[in-house]
Amino acid sequence: MTRDNQPASARRMVDIAPFHVMELLTRARQLEAEGRSIIHMEVGEPDFPTPQPVIEAASEFIRGGQVFYTPALGIPALREAIARFYADRYGVRISPERIAVTAGASGALLLALAALLDPGDELLLPDPGYPCNRHFVRTLEGVPRALFVGPETGYQPTAEQVAQHWTNRSKGLLVASPANPTGTMISPEAMAGLADCVAGRGGALLVDEIYHGLTYAPKETPLGGGGDARTALSLSDEVFVINSFSKYFGMTGWRLGWLVVPPRFVRDIEKLAQNLFISPSTPAQHAALAAFRPETIALLETRRAEFQARRDFLLPALRRLGFRIAAEPRGAFYLYADCSDLAPDSDVFARELIEQAGVAITPGLDFGDNAPQRHMRFAYTVARDKLEEGVARLARHLGK
Repeated sequence: MTRDNQPASARRMVDIAPFHVMELLTRARQLEAEGRSIIHMEVGEPDFPTPQPVIEAASEFIRGGQVFYTPALGIPALREAIARFYADRYGVRISPERIAVTAGASGALLLALAALLDPGDELLLPDPGYPCNRHFVRTLEGVPRALFVGPETGYQPTAEQVAQHWTNRSKGLLVASPANPTGTMISPEAMAGLADCVAGRGGALLVDEIYHGLTYAPKETPLGGGGDARTALSLSDEVFVINSFSKYFGMTGWRLGWLVVPPRFVRDIEKLAQNLFISPSTPAQHAALAAFRPETIALLETRRAEFQARRDFLLPALRRLGFRIAAEPRGAFYLYADCSDLAPDSDVFARELIEQAGVAITPGLDFGDNAPQRHMRFAYTVARDKLEEGVARLARHLGK
């Protein structure tokens, strides 16, 4: 109890930092309410609306009125559709019983970590990386262990680095390909090396593939999505793979994702899902059945091409302004830029830019302890004309 006889927060809360990009977005919305024009390059949310076939499927289901709980791991039809998606896009056959439909990718990761971590267990994570990952580990009384990564390895960990930092308390490794905030990918050969390294130490490999589909390579598969992106499931049945309907499928607010589970963990994941969530959103699941239709995929592929065009504009434009981007993104919709030639502190710089230039950019503070003051993340999730205006505003502010 605290001195005033009120309950105190749990000790873990000291280690849970705010999601700074959301606080930056709040300030941007305040300025817009005051009549200011703000160019948003801070939030990693596609600007395209939910595909029409998905909306129609949801509307048709809801009109029937049968909106009840589903099985904890999702409706069989959606689990089967996801399994077919892996076969069609990647040539990998996954039993639908291994697929858990979840409340977003966050729900998938929470389930996987809850099944794996005991108090004090360590999970290795690349830094910079998505901030919620380390906070999930801490919430479950695990210990997040940062692996500092840089442009020389494409901001991705290597098997040698993992081996060097592995201890008798290490339980596993979590990586993302494509990654947030860098947009970089892990090659199939490097992923195989990571899988072998972790498996050889009795650990678990968790791979975040939520930006699959948003990759930029010349080769294509029958379902599009950039032929160079291979799922880690092609390596082993023992890998946990996290994915989502949010990014490629453009369904952020529907809060629906999935987890592909190693066979021996399926029952554990089911028990956790029953207790933590009861079931994923029923309307969202029925809506997502339409996400795999050919007409939906065709639409999503035009959007992927637009994201690539935005990247191809913004990357050289930022470099001309003095931002250093040493590792070019091959996926997602982010550019991770070194701004140290322009400002000594990216957090102060970001606040200056939103107030004075009307441009919102995420400072490196959100993504870990690896030189955050030197870096900023640009999200190219707004239309090309707005990106052009944002670059023009930055140029005027910088006197270039």
